[in-house]
Amino acid sequence: MEVLAAALAVGLGALGAGIGNGLIVSKTVEGISRQPELQGKLQTTMFIGVGIVEVVPIIGVVIGFLAFFS
Repeated sequence: MEVLAAALAVGLGALGAGIGNGLIVSKTVEGISRQPELQGKLQTTMFIGVGIVEVVPIIGVVIGFLAFFS
């Protein structure tokens, strides 16, 4: 049961982060195509958003390790 819990925590975290990153990047590209003069600001905001979204799978891996080794 611990293996299943760890796999779900890691897998769902990675799935959510993948979807979130895809949405962030697609909307940033869309915004840059509409207003190319704001490219720098949009990219900075995108990188901050991607960094925040990437925390989710890291927390999922930590929870997976805790579930697996407890």
